[in-house]
Amino acid sequence: MPNVAARHDHDRVWRPWTPISTASDETVVEVEAGDGYRVRDTQGNWYIDALSGSLNTILGYGHPALMKAMAAQTSVLPHFDLTVGMHQPAAELAHRLSALLPGDLNRVLLANSGSEGIEAAIRMTLDYWTSRGEDRRRVISFANGYHGSTLLAQHLSGLPVTGGNWAEPFPVSRVELPLPPAELRTARASELLLAAFEAALCEADDTAAVIVEPFINVGGGIVLPTGFLAGLRELCTRHNVLLVLDEVFCGMGRTGRMFGFEHAGITPDIVVVSKGLSGGYVPISAVVATEQVYETLSREPVLGGLRYGHTTSGHAIACAVASAVITTLEDEGIVANAQAMGALLATRCEALLEAPGVHDVRAFGLIAVVQFDAEQTAVAVEREILARGVLLRRQGDTLMLVPPLTIDEQGVYTLFERLEAAVRVAASEAR
Repeated sequence: MPNVAARHDHDRVWRPWTPISTASDETVVEVEAGDGYRVRDTQGNWYIDALSGSLNTILGYGHPALMKAMAAQTSVLPHFDLTVGMHQPAAELAHRLSALLPGDLNRVLLANSGSEGIEAAIRMTLDYWTSRGEDRRRVISFANGYHGSTLLAQHLSGLPVTGGNWAEPFPVSRVELPLPPAELRTARASELLLAAFEAALCEADDTAAVIVEPFINVGGGIVLPTGFLAGLRELCTRHNVLLVLDEVFCGMGRTGRMFGFEHAGITPDIVVVSKGLSGGYVPISAVVATEQVYETLSREPVLGGLRYGHTTSGHAIACAVASAVITTLEDEGIVANAQAMGALLATRCEALLEAPGVHDVRAFGLIAVVQFDAEQTAVAVEREILARGVLLRRQGDTLMLVPPLTIDEQGVYTLFERLEAAVRVAASEAR
């Protein structure tokens, strides 16, 4: 059973994205240590971490290469302001990232979080068109997409939780899914989605960019149909708008390729990477743009460049750790392991389609999603699997299994066995 932490230990912490009425829940697991793909609570109970910390601990806990990189950089230079100078960790990371990406995605802006990265990407797209002398301010996104928690990032989403009572900073056209998630994995679904985006593009002549995730994460754990991203790239090219890929969650191996869009064989105009970039060890994000975007912003009328940055943008320690993550992914075959373990987990989870209360099972790389027929069923399964030593992510009526990319076969089998048991118990209690 999870540890019961003393409420007075937590009563000064305002937990993000948590209802105040439940923020001091005494059943909250208080994690104190981690090892590999498991974490331990303050009572000594171990859990499989099937949510990878905050979806970012892709190499697990206590990875020696990351700790070594962090210690080495800390001993010589923690950080230096990139607006007035340069340091080698930032330069190295920029080169490493551009080498991983296709085409002329060569210009790397470093920030601290996915939200900041999206904020910067939107500023880039709007300033790009201003620099070209064109009045384009509209962005097209998925209605149930999620792109972060800053103002501009939340404004892109149509999810109720991101709504706010403020003036619209720029117009957004939000495309609704034409089919339920369980029916969205066919060629016909791809055609319907592309038709919806083309309609949004044709509806207004002021579109600056289209922004999508390769996998809709917070909006329901939704796998997009094969052919959609390639078709969207063609649409954006034909309508002369920028394509921004939000790889905050998918990037750095989560989908069984280094970046989610690689499955489609396309090159976007701007890519945002964050969660896995430092393995969750330190905050960092990267916005990578094409040479065309970069050179166009040199004509920006006020600064002659991007008017965006933070005190710790390109933090030297974070950059050093991120480079170590890239080295580890390449040297230890982590992305291939994610693909293999994801396929194994998906195969096992498909058996749950016969279980009472299970509506759909879907997967993309090392992401497995189980959708139930009601949110209360998902809540019951979440409770049962927690008691069996698994931490995972629930989003409405879906449960997402997102373990570190370093998980092995035994870990996958154990994870599924505990999930299967939890589903069985929850189903029997519902009768």
